Amino acid sequence: MIFQESETVELKAIAVEDIKKEIIAFANCRGGKLYVGVQNDGTVLGLENPDETSLQISNMVRDAIKPDLTMFLHYETLVADGKKILVIDIQQGTEKPYYIAKKGLRPEGVYVRQGYSSVPATNTAIRGMIKETDGDHFEEMRSLEQNLTFESAKKTFARRHVKFGPEQMKTLGMITQDGVYTNLALLLSDQCVHTIKAAVFQGTKQSEFKDRREFTGSLFQQMDEVYDFINFHNQTHSSFEKLYRIDRRDYPEIAVREALLNLLVHREYSFRASTFISIYTDRLEFTSIGGLVRGVTLEDVTMGISVCRNVKLANIFYRLELIEAYGTGLIKIMEAYEGTGMKPQIETSDNAFKIILPNMNSVSESLRQAQNKSEKDTPETKVIALAKERGFVTRKEVEILLDMGQSSCGRLLKKMTENGLLVQEGKGKKTHYCIPQ
Repeated sequence: MIFQESETVELKAIAVEDIKKEIIAFANCRGGKLYVGVQNDGTVLGLENPDETSLQISNMVRDAIKPDLTMFLHYETLVADGKKILVIDIQQGTEKPYYIAKKGLRPEGVYVRQGYSSVPATNTAIRGMIKETDGDHFEEMRSLEQNLTFESAKKTFARRHVKFGPEQMKTLGMITQDGVYTNLALLLSDQCVHTIKAAVFQGTKQSEFKDRREFTGSLFQQMDEVYDFINFHNQTHSSFEKLYRIDRRDYPEIAVREALLNLLVHREYSFRASTFISIYTDRLEFTSIGGLVRGVTLEDVTMGISVCRNVKLANIFYRLELIEAYGTGLIKIMEAYEGTGMKPQIETSDNAFKIILPNMNSVSESLRQAQNKSEKDTPETKVIALAKERGFVTRKEVEILLDMGQSSCGRLLKKMTENGLLVQEGKGKKTHYCIPQ
């Protein structure tokens, strides 16, 4: 028998520690045969006790290689040139990538066959094997990083009085049955690689920064810190109605909360790009990676129809009572602006989803400008000027503009509507007035 190394044949004189790499490489590729007791040049040295060598390698495979590969190995003793050698037939595995347990799912732990050698796999190759085995659901795939800690997650679960241990992590989909962390675990771990970038701009364009931050760590940590950042910049403005002071923040807190949770739960985490939060003088924008899930339209979303991209992540947020039910977030955002005459906007592309919250106090500048117009302007011309500038006006805004009581304002708007100067749209709290087209 002639022995020669190839893509599917490896020769080893003795059972050394490096045999693990050869076995892993064959299992991760097309399979192959490993001959022990034969030198690299094909010279047969033989083994004194093939059964003992077989047991040694079998124990090594069982203890040092993950996932379990023992069922894909077949051991046989052959006689060549009058000497006993061991041949191990290694089949291609079905749970790739296989790796050295102590090294993890990294190039130094995962090996593939390249020519006549076993070499470390690239990160791209590792991801490809994971995708091939686990499917295309990011949160269910095995994480490339296995040295994870969960200090932030533990605090969040404890705060909500929800148990968080190995059994719960398996139930939630953070750990596989083989004890391997999934990408879902990576997202909630302190080592999460995804970040959120936030910036505050001077004015309505990205020409001058006032403040900017990048938030890292567990999604729970990012959630808390980003909310505090927005809350700090969510200013409160005061106005008076007769003797009563009325305070109103730039952005409804419920709208900010739901937009932030939407950004965390629904983004496409298979991309490493950061998500963005941008605060301008007139609006707050939440931009996440990943457009709408295939088959879902923007109209579907605004009606409350939800097809969740990250089902297991959403389930965890639901268990922690951070979200109430699928599909209600955007509805709550819209409801938070009812009666203000303003409406949040949603923009989508193939790879991005943006929620734009208008600043409820930005209209005050327009009101001041309208109030400072010539005294010759009539109440009607002032209302029309403001409606042209903003696209619409509400009764409350007209009251402030003209320093007019509710009843008088109602009569003025009714008269202007009857005379064709304004068109009434919406009902109840959503009522507003526009210039006729």
